[in-house]
Amino acid sequence: MTQLTDQSVRATATAKPAEAAPAGPAAPPAKKRDAFFDNAKFLAIVLVAMGHAWEPLRDGSRAVSALYIVVYAFHMPAFIIISGYFSRNFDFRPDRVRRLITGIAVPYIVFEVAYSLFHRWAADDPAMEITLLDPWYLTWFLLALFVWRMTAPIWRLVRWPVPVALGIAMLASLSPDIGDDLDLQRVLQFLPFFVLGLRLKPEHFQLVRRKEVRLLAVPVFAATVVFAYWAVTRMNMAWFFHRDSAQELGAPWWSGILMTLALFGCSLVLTACFFAWVPGRRMWFTLLGAGTLCGYLLHGFLAQSASTWDWYDADWLHRPIGPVFVTVLAGVVVTLLCTPPVQRLFRFALEPDMAWAFRTDPAPRTDPAPRTDPASTTDPAPRTGSAARTGPAERR
Repeated sequence: MTQLTDQSVRATATAKPAEAAPAGPAAPPAKKRDAFFDNAKFLAIVLVAMGHAWEPLRDGSRAVSALYIVVYAFHMPAFIIISGYFSRNFDFRPDRVRRLITGIAVPYIVFEVAYSLFHRWAADDPAMEITLLDPWYLTWFLLALFVWRMTAPIWRLVRWPVPVALGIAMLASLSPDIGDDLDLQRVLQFLPFFVLGLRLKPEHFQLVRRKEVRLLAVPVFAATVVFAYWAVTRMNMAWFFHRDSAQELGAPWWSGILMTLALFGCSLVLTACFFAWVPGRRMWFTLLGAGTLCGYLLHGFLAQSASTWDWYDADWLHRPIGPVFVTVLAGVVVTLLCTPPVQRLFRFALEPDMAWAFRTDPAPRTDPAPRTDPASTTDPAPRTGSAARTGPAERR
C-alpha cells in the first residue's frame, strides 16, 4: 500500500499539466498593503481630529495651546509626505487619471458643496457663496493633493526637486497678492513635503524606525513641548497653518523666508520622530488606515457643529478634565468614522465607480501577431493598475 502511494505521488508530480483554454491575460496579483503606512495614516488622522477638538480650548489653557502647536507642526507634513510617497509612479495613464478624478476630484466637489450647505443651515447663513474655487474648511487638502499629483511627473524630471519646491514655498510666503483662489498659499507652502515624499524610498522609512531613533525621539518631543509652551505667548500660531503670507501675518516680508526654512526643518524632525514610533506590524487599527479619508472628511461636520452650536460653553470643559475628555472623545469618534461599515456607506461619494463617465477601451489582443496596418488608429489597451490614495488634513 505504501509503495503504491509513493508511486502515485511521483506520477502526479511528474505528470504534464493539462493545457487550459485561453482566457485572456491574467489579472495582476493584488498588492499587499503595508501595515506601517496604514498605521501612520490612522494615527495621523487621530491627531487631526484631536487638534480640531482642542481648538476651542486654546484660549483658556496654555498647555493645550502648546500641544496644539506641536501637533500642527507635523501631522499635516506627515500626511503629505505619505501622499507624495504613494504618488511616485503617477503618470497620465488613463486608469490613473480616472482614479485621480474619482478618488480625489469628485470627493472634493461633493464635500465642498456639502460643507457649504451645512454651514448655510447650521450657522443660518443662507448668503454664503458655494464655489469650488475657494476651498472651505477641510476640503483644501483634496484640492491640493489633486494639484500636487498632477505635477508629480514634472518633479521626476527636475534635477534638485526638493530645493526648487522649497524655493517656491518661500516665494509664496512673500506674496500677499496670491489670494484665496484654490487656497494657493497652502498648495505652494506645503509643496516641499509632497515633493520630498516623491523622492523617498522604503529604506528611508526603515532608517527612521531604528531603535536608536525611537529612543532619541522621546527627548526631542519633550523639548519641543517645552519650547512650544514658552512660545505660545510669543509667537503667532498662524504660521503653522501655511495659509497666509508674512505680510498678512503682520510680519516683515523677509521673515517669510526664515519661517519657511525653520518650519520645514522643525516639521521634518518631528515627522521623523512620529514615523519612528509608528508600529510596522499589523495592529487592531491597521485596517482603519484604509478609511482615513472617510474619517477626515466626516469628522469635520462634528467639529463645525461644536463651534457653531457652542458645545464648549460648559464650564467643566475648561477645567483640567475637559481637555482630557475632549481628546478621548475625538479619538473615539474619528476611529468609528474610519471603520469599514462607514466606508461602505459613503463609498458613493468617496469612491464612485462612474463607469458611465469614461470610455471603455477595447480589450487587449491575445495573439502575439504584430499589427500590419500602419494607418490603424486603434490605441493599445492601457496597462492595469491604479495610483495609491491617502488620507488627509484640515483647514481652519
